[in-house]
Amino acid sequence: MRYKVFSSNRRDFLRTSAASLAAGALPAFPSSLFATKENSADHSSPGPSKLHRIILDTDPGVDDAMAIFLALRSPELKVEAITAVSGNVPLAFTLPNALRLVEIVGHPEIPVAGGAAFPLVRRLVTAAYVHGNNGLGGVEFPEAKIKPVAETASELIRRIVRANPGEITIAAVGPLTNIATVLKSDPGIAKLIKSFALMGGSLSGGNITPSAEFNLYVDPEAARVVFDSGVPIVMVGLDVTHKVLLRESHVSTLEAAQNPVSQAAAKIMRATLGRVAKTNDETVVAMHDPLTIASLIDPSVITLRDYYVQIETSGELTAGQSVGYSHAPVRRSPPLDTGDATGAIPVEEFKPNCKVAVGVDPEKFFNLLIPRLTASA
Repeated sequence: MRYKVFSSNRRDFLRTSAASLAAGALPAFPSSLFATKENSADHSSPGPSKLHRIILDTDPGVDDAMAIFLALRSPELKVEAITAVSGNVPLAFTLPNALRLVEIVGHPEIPVAGGAAFPLVRRLVTAAYVHGNNGLGGVEFPEAKIKPVAETASELIRRIVRANPGEITIAAVGPLTNIATVLKSDPGIAKLIKSFALMGGSLSGGNITPSAEFNLYVDPEAARVVFDSGVPIVMVGLDVTHKVLLRESHVSTLEAAQNPVSQAAAKIMRATLGRVAKTNDETVVAMHDPLTIASLIDPSVITLRDYYVQIETSGELTAGQSVGYSHAPVRRSPPLDTGDATGAIPVEEFKPNCKVAVGVDPEKFFNLLIPRLTASA
């Protein structure tokens, strides 16, 4: 079945954002947002969170499927909408995949919208080599009976956020094209978004290039817009997601449970384990996206540290790299030599713009994930 898909207006984006991308201005944050006992200290939240109202922006994706299942089976979360974006596979697959997964869980009332088919200014790069040609490990599920809403992803996000100022967290576990589109098309909306919970980035090297994590690599310009937005951010990146690897025992537990969610998850992840056997790359089964959702359910599953993170957009070999400063000074690349050597090298004030996950409790995570998927509805 063909779905209507939407691409960003690249010319408008370039015209309206070139100046801000070049400036890389640091956003201003309330002092309480990143307050810690010690500057840049590690900190964990004390325990399970209160109810979170979220919009889940996703590019399903095998681990996205697990994240959707976890979110929709967790009473701590109220999923207001699911928005699809191109990433792991093109939007022509991620949108129908999202519909199928929502239907499997049994929540047809949740609106699902299609978003950006392409990055803001770049060609689309996908990861079918990890997720299979259809995004779900090659596993075929029946076409969903539910349909996407008429609104685009950015329209749906804007409507929900503006109707509920300060109440909506956007959990974005794919490339950030949809979110950047919202921020660029509605500049006043940033102050109305409660927070971003992002799966993306890394402070210790990438997974698609030596520098960049996949989601930020696919659309670095969109990531720059999001990290410069001033919205509170929790970044759950490869530093922790590569430590939560799905094992044979987990898949066997999913297979043994007799409910539609566990059976679907088991089929997807069994196929993915088969892919691991061929590549000998254990990170193929890293639970990137479910860990991001789990951190909303029980923040103590990860340990956070305050950082100023900026996204590289101009590097030929490093586009999408997330560069993190944990303390002052904040230095950028030296200016080009114009013959005047008297000017000082610019140094910026250190102002954290996000909390980065630097530690994880894998046992606590899997003790949350697997029972949620295997429990009877």
